[in-house]
Amino acid sequence: MFGHRLLKLATRPGASRFAASRHALEKVQRQKLAQLLKRVARQPQAKAAGLEAGMSWEQYAAVQPVTDYDHWRDAIENNRLHDKESLIDSPMVRFQPTSGSTSAIKWVPYTRQFLGELDNAISPWVVDLYRQHPRLMRGRHYWSMSWVPTALRDSMREDINDDLQLMSFGKRLVAGATQAVPQEVSLARSSDESMFATLAYLAADPSLSMMSVWSPTFGLGMLKTLSQCREELAEVLETGRWGGRMLGVESLPCPVSRGSAQLLREWNGTLDSEFFRALWPSLALVSAWDTAASAPWAKQLHALLPHAAFQGKGLWATEGVVTIPYQGQHTLAYQSHVYEFQDPQDGCIYAPWELEKGQVVMPLLSTGSGLLRYQLKDLVRVDGFNGGVPVLTFLGRAGTTDMVGEKMTAPVMEHALSRVLLPETLTPVCTVAMDDAGMGTPGYVLLLEGGSDEDADTLAGQLDSCLQQHFHYQLARNLGQLAPLRCVVHPAMRERYLHQCQQRGMIEGNIKIESLQYWPGDFPSWLPRVAGGQETVP
Repeated sequence: MFGHRLLKLATRPGASRFAASRHALEKVQRQKLAQLLKRVARQPQAKAAGLEAGMSWEQYAAVQPVTDYDHWRDAIENNRLHDKESLIDSPMVRFQPTSGSTSAIKWVPYTRQFLGELDNAISPWVVDLYRQHPRLMRGRHYWSMSWVPTALRDSMREDINDDLQLMSFGKRLVAGATQAVPQEVSLARSSDESMFATLAYLAADPSLSMMSVWSPTFGLGMLKTLSQCREELAEVLETGRWGGRMLGVESLPCPVSRGSAQLLREWNGTLDSEFFRALWPSLALVSAWDTAASAPWAKQLHALLPHAAFQGKGLWATEGVVTIPYQGQHTLAYQSHVYEFQDPQDGCIYAPWELEKGQVVMPLLSTGSGLLRYQLKDLVRVDGFNGGVPVLTFLGRAGTTDMVGEKMTAPVMEHALSRVLLPETLTPVCTVAMDDAGMGTPGYVLLLEGGSDEDADTLAGQLDSCLQQHFHYQLARNLGQLAPLRCVVHPAMRERYLHQCQQRGMIEGNIKIESLQYWPGDFPSWLPRVAGGQETVP
């Protein structure tokens, strides 16, 4: 397609810069900091903090503390709601909503400077994609949108959840011509309507050559919704009319494909790789998270679309990008932001050129949004170097659950899970720390997806024993402060987990399956309670 050739041409300069400067990591990063401080130092908040243009890397690190969102919350809200001074001297484009594992909506400033930094990561990624998967040139692409809660839609811009908006204006225009789904689907009145329209466009396009989503569970959910709505989608594709769908977005043309409509009508709804091969014969690549707790779900997604290659995503957060898939490795996006890395054990902070193979660290980002030394609660392992630039593997979230002093972490939980014999019929979704684990006592509940719970008690005992190798957990169990770990099995546990995350303020499409979470508040009504040693379903 002509649009793909134009996009390759537009992204080539950024890709060339990325490739050429990999052996000058320290020089590039020091220059990035100098450019950032020039813009930041002009703002009142920076002057009050003692930040000045021309500071060296070492002077900056001595003055600016490590921060999180709470550090910037008041300044961001004053800027967003009252049009007060921004954190950086760069035109504001929008405020992007995001959420953490346990937090409600946060608003991240997206300035012109920050979007340019993201564009610096996208260019080498896109060029490398075309180089490794040339069949991508032959069809249209789907780059997922992060479905925002329906209640927020009236207060947000239409481009706020479109991944193409991470590109520069020119590249966005070119990339738009390669897309299977028009941006206007985001204007629908609800996320359900947006999803229906997205599936209609995807089902109507046999030339689809790339499906890029963030969470593999989101991709699996899309395929399941396609199954559930197949009769209605077939009617829409056959008639070319939305019917009762997409009211208020009448300008959005309805796709037509009688061939796809026939496939949908003949389909019995079973998620089957042969059906998807017939629907999307040109699919060349599926892209999604595939590390840490996302790994089993990425495997399931690829199993349904095996005729396409699979690429694991790099580490992206709404606050910035850490790694991109590049030459088969997750390489630090060193041309984007200013990066530092903190050891979670002793708190020592390293410049990216100081990292050594085998280290496990947490990224700190200083970006064109004005967030400085912003700590991402992610653990990454240094697995090597790509021409002098660190190659990093995402290990999971860095947070600790500590209800009664047990000091549990995701790596400890994952290590324990790796030591038990998990039946092939069960897939772990998440281990949740709860103030009331169903017996009036704090405890941990492993959520599993599967059809039978006959192995649940045995598995729970094995996992609890493994966790007791962790001193603080064993002490809490011995003192009766923690209830024994429980395993709860349900055939649709993933969907229940995702729904619970949405109820807690997280954004669909951005929700990452995690090894360990803490759910404060009331005991979820859909989980079985335990009374007198017996489970009861409320």
